[in-house]
Amino acid sequence: MSQSFADIAYTASVRKVQQRNGSHESRHYPGVSGESYEGLSVREAGFISERDSFYLSTVSESGWPYVQHRGGPAGFLRVLDSHTLAYADFSGNRQYVSVGNLEVNNRVALIMTDYANRQRLKIFGRIRMIENHDNPDLLVQLAMPGYRAKVERAMIIDVQASDWNCPQHIVRRFSEEQVQAMLAPLLEENRLLKAAH
Repeated sequence: MSQSFADIAYTASVRKVQQRNGSHESRHYPGVSGESYEGLSVREAGFISERDSFYLSTVSESGWPYVQHRGGPAGFLRVLDSHTLAYADFSGNRQYVSVGNLEVNNRVALIMTDYANRQRLKIFGRIRMIENHDNPDLLVQLAMPGYRAKVERAMIIDVQASDWNCPQHIVRRFSEEQVQAMLAPLLEENRLLKAAH
């Protein structure tokens, strides 16, 4: 069943606090009118395909949230369709906290940030874990050629809702690749000036 972001995030206690602080009728809140989620837009799909990392939140059976950074080459998180994401779960420190949590509760929240352009996307979803031996073809499809990491399983996320977050407090940061691209014209100009003398 499709829901709005607000239906999931704005529980009774959240709405009570919003009302107490005078923000319950703010136009800044998505889905307040209760519209159902239509799926990932072209804008969202493009944004996701350019990310080289995201934060994944799961919840343990004891009720504690756990947030883990997931990273890889840009595009390792794939948009399969307007309601489905997938990624190869690369081997890490082998603690398996997120995987263990997902064994008992498949609900997740993702946050993806483009620091350079001060944009942030939040996603609610449910994960299905597919082990290597259950669907090796899918793992091949999700693997990143040239990226030296062991793929342990495929993660398929059934997206329930998404929301663009306020950029107000996102501090601009740039990757090494972005800095090199910005410096390239200056370095070339410097090279030409030195060659002319």
